[in-house]
Amino acid sequence: MTATSEAGTSVAVLGTGIMGSAMARNLLKAGFRTAVWDRSAPVAAALAAAGADAAPSPTDAVRDADVVITMLPTADVVTTVMVDGHVVEAFNQGGVWAQMGTIGVTATDNLAEHVSKVRPDVMFVDAPVSGTKGPAEAGQLRILASGPATAEQVVRPVFAPLGSTPMWLGPAGQGSRMKLIINAYMATLIEGVAEALALAERLGVDPAKLDTTIAGGPLDAPIADAKLLKMEHGDFSPEFPLEWALKDVDLALAAASPEALPALAGLSGAWRAAVQAGHGREDVAAAVLALSR
Repeated sequence: MTATSEAGTSVAVLGTGIMGSAMARNLLKAGFRTAVWDRSAPVAAALAAAGADAAPSPTDAVRDADVVITMLPTADVVTTVMVDGHVVEAFNQGGVWAQMGTIGVTATDNLAEHVSKVRPDVMFVDAPVSGTKGPAEAGQLRILASGPATAEQVVRPVFAPLGSTPMWLGPAGQGSRMKLIINAYMATLIEGVAEALALAERLGVDPAKLDTTIAGGPLDAPIADAKLLKMEHGDFSPEFPLEWALKDVDLALAAASPEALPALAGLSGAWRAAVQAGHGREDVAAAVLALSR
């Protein structure tokens, strides 16, 4: 075991896509015994070479785990796997479920209620992460944790290899609420960059000059700068796929209303057009492709 791991702690990661696989690798590097499962068996099997136990089913993955992390893509998938598949019932006595994907407020509240009914001994931690592929691989995710105070000491060493010191925001559900707010902020920044770039091209301004003008000033937000460069160079290799960014925008709209968030409602329509045009698996920077430039 390394100094960052807690001796004897076993972790299961369900969902090993872009984010989940990076998290599993960092847990393995930190010395945690880590089981993995994904709906696509070859994806999870690829982690076996790094030392993970590729479980044949989610039930097998969680059976011996002290902490179970879910990084599944949508609320429906989480519910199908964990609730309909009766995986919650297979948890270790006194285990912790850290639900770290972005699935929205209603689904998170429903899962917390389900756990309290069928496995009151299991601690449910709502802990979505803020960050994309690069921060996930570097162990620099921001973890928006919420749940019972007694769970904090259990999951803190597990979260340590994944990102910065977790923010503890209160009862389960507060993490998901904060995540929707953060992603709404991020989405408006990215759409703003796309439209500024489109305007620059319409007015005959070199996009590189736009980047230079903003650099180092009060408008120089790191994520905006990164996406401007990707848009400028037509690099849409996925760090945060557009289809998942759109999912998060729609979750925010569902939590409030299109009338309450008119700018977000507008970009939802534009991003959906880009997804329908076949750009959903590309980076969120592909939002620029929805604009007439």
